[in-house]
Amino acid sequence: MNPLRHPGVRHTPKYDVEKQSQSAEKTVPNVTTSPAPASAPSLESSGQHDVSPNPVPFTGMLAAWNSKVEALAGLEARGITRVLHEEKHEGGLQGHIQMFLLWFSINLCANNIITGLFGPLVFGLGWKDSICVMIFACALGSCGPAYTSTLGPESGNRTMILGRYVMGYWPSKLVCVLNLIQQIGFGILGCIISGQIISAVNGGGLTIAVGCVISALCIGLIATFGIAIIHTYERYAFVPQLVALFVLIGSAGKDFDHSAVSQGSAGVITANRCSFFALQFANVFGFSAVAADLYVYYPVDTPKYITFGMTFSATWLGLLFCNILGIGIATGVPNVPSWTDAYGVSAGALLLETYRGLGAFGGLCAVIIAFGSVTNNAPFAYTSAITFQALGHYAKAIPRWMWCIFVMIIELVCSVAGRNHLFAVFQNFLPIMSYWVAPWVTILLEEQILFHVLRGKPFDWAAWEDRKRLPIGIAALFAFLCGWAGAIIGMSQVWYQGPVALKVGNYGGDIGAWLAIAFACVIYPPLRYFELKKFGR
Repeated sequence: MNPLRHPGVRHTPKYDVEKQSQSAEKTVPNVTTSPAPASAPSLESSGQHDVSPNPVPFTGMLAAWNSKVEALAGLEARGITRVLHEEKHEGGLQGHIQMFLLWFSINLCANNIITGLFGPLVFGLGWKDSICVMIFACALGSCGPAYTSTLGPESGNRTMILGRYVMGYWPSKLVCVLNLIQQIGFGILGCIISGQIISAVNGGGLTIAVGCVISALCIGLIATFGIAIIHTYERYAFVPQLVALFVLIGSAGKDFDHSAVSQGSAGVITANRCSFFALQFANVFGFSAVAADLYVYYPVDTPKYITFGMTFSATWLGLLFCNILGIGIATGVPNVPSWTDAYGVSAGALLLETYRGLGAFGGLCAVIIAFGSVTNNAPFAYTSAITFQALGHYAKAIPRWMWCIFVMIIELVCSVAGRNHLFAVFQNFLPIMSYWVAPWVTILLEEQILFHVLRGKPFDWAAWEDRKRLPIGIAALFAFLCGWAGAIIGMSQVWYQGPVALKVGNYGGDIGAWLAIAFACVIYPPLRYFELKKFGR
C-alpha cells in the first residue's frame, strides 16, 4: 500500500463537492454510485445524490491556498464524503495483514502500560486477580472496535456518519460532541505521559511542557497528512516499541512480584475487580466510535470475519502485552525503593526507572516508549478531524487538514497548561466519557440485526447526507439517554458512586457500562418498532 498511490491522497475526490467551486455557471452533478461487485449485495440507491447538494466552498485566495496545501504529495484531501466502490484500493492478503499491524501498533504504547498500573496500585489487586481481570476485560472491550470496523469497508462511511443511521441527522451530533471530548482528551493524556517520560530522561533539564509540545506536533503532523501516511507509519512504528518493551522485560522483570495478593475483604476485592474490569473495558471500547474511519478505503467485499478477526486479535494482543508489563511493574513498586520514589514523581518517571540499570541505552528505550503516544494518538487526531466535519454543513466545508491542525493546537495547549494537574483530572473524567460508547454501540448493533439483517433490508449507505431518508432518531436518542441514566446509577468514581454501584461488595464497584448496555438494549427495539410504524424510516 504505497502511501503516494493510496486512493486517500487524491487531491480532489471525484465526488467531494465540498472541494468544488460553487458558482452560477456550475451545478452539482447528479451523482449515482456504481454497482457493488457481484459477490456483494447492492447497498446503493441509484439515481440519487450521494453528497450534499449545497456545499459551502472556499473562494478566492483561501481556496487557492487550500489547493496548494492539498497538492502536497501524500496528503489526503477527502473529508467525510463517502468513499465509493471505484475509489477504494485493492484488498488481499497485504491489506488484511495491514489491519493487524495497524491496531497492534496503536495499542503498543505507554498509555496501556500505565492503565495496567491501576490494578495493584489503585485497586489493591494482586498479580493473579489483575491479570485475569485484564485478560477478559480487554477481550470483551476489543469486540467493540472489531464490530464497528466491519462497517467501514461495506459502507465507505466514517464511524460518526454510521451513527446517523440509528440516531438520525440531528441527534447524532450529540454523539459527535462526546466523541470529540473523548478522543481529544485521550490525546492530551498521551502528550502529558510523553512529556513526563522525556523530562525524566533529561533529568528535568527538559521540562514536561517541551515534551508535550514535541509529542503534540508529531501527532498533528501525521494526522494532517491523512489515512495513507497513518497506515504506512503504523506498519513500521510498532517495531522499535516492541524492542523497547522486550528490553524492559529483561531490565525490570526480575522485580515483578508474582506472589502479590489482593488486599481487603472479599466484598472489597469483588468491588475492586469490577472497577478494574470497567476501566480496562472502557480503555479499549472507546475505539468503537472511530474504528470504521480507518477502513473506508478497503473494498466493499472485504470479508467481515477477516476484518473483525484482524482488528480484534491485534487490539487484544497489544493490550495484553502492555498491561501485563504495567501490572508487573505495579507489583514491584512496594518492594523496590527507587520505583516507589519514582512513582511519587510521575508515572513517566516510574517507566524510566525500570530502565535505570541500562544507562544511556535505557534512556533511549524510554524515549522510544514516550513516542508510542504518537503511534497511539495520531490515528485518533485524524478521526477527531473527521468527527468535527460530521457536526454539520459548515463544519464539513472546512478541510480535514485544518481540523487536524486545530486538534493539534488543542492537545498542545491543554497538555502544556495542565501538565501538573490535568493528568489526574482526566484520569477520573475520561472513563466516564466511555460510558456513552456502550449504549451507542448496543443501539447500532440492534438496528443492524433486528431491523435490517432479519428483515432482509440492507442499509442505504448512499443516504448518509439525506435527512429525509435517514431515521428520525427519536427512539435511538431516548434509548441512548436511558443508557446514560443506567451508567450514572452504576458508576463508581472517586467523586461519585451511584446507588446501584454501592451495592457491589458493600463497598462500591463500577458497573455503569453494563447497566447502560442493559437499559439501551431493552428500551430501543420497541421504540424503534413504533418509530418505523409511525414515520416509515
